[in-house]
Parts: sequence; structure tokens; C-alpha cells
Amino acid sequence: MTENGKNGERQFDVPCTIDLENTPESLHAYVDIGTVEIRPGDRVLVHNAPSHIEFGERRVIESTATIIRAGGLARLATRIAAYLELTELYEVGFQPAGGES
Repeated sequence: MTENGKNGERQFDVPCTIDLENTPESLHAYVDIGTVEIRPGDRVLVHNAPSHIEFGERRVIESTATIIRAGGLARLATRIAAYLELTELYEVGFQPAGGES
């Protein structure tokens, strides 16, 4: 694990599996980093991932990902922002048919 020095962030590399598919059945891009826990505010940089695959193609690639752990302040800010965005879902209004109040 290396100390990044910026806001208490640490970073380290882990092996990962990249699963890409562009077929009539599915269009997806997944990255499996194994048992490493990603916490609020953390960033993941996947190395050597293809930016394009042809229609009808599915590729599974073994690669490396860099996990950049968020510092305490960034983690707190992410949790607060997530909570505030979640509360926006609670603000639901109903109007009677015909637009009368």
C-alpha cells in the first residue's frame, strides 16, 4: 500500500477481471475486484480495459485495478451527499386529476 499524501488517501493495486459483452442478449461491462471492499468516496482505476468491443462479441480479460482510498473528510462528504440525494426521493407530491389543488 502506498501513501498518496493527498487528503490522507492511500492507493494499492489489485488483480481484477473485466467482463464485457455487446450482444443481442446483453450489453454490459463488469469489473470484479475479488474480496476488496469499496467504501464511500473510494475510487477505482481499471488498467488496460478496452474502450470498444464489436457487436456480437464477449470478452473476459484479466487485468489490474488501482484502488484509491478516500480520506476521512472525503468519506464523510460522500456519505452526506448520498443521504441528501436519497432524501430527494421522499419528496413526492400528488395532485388530483384535472390539476385542481
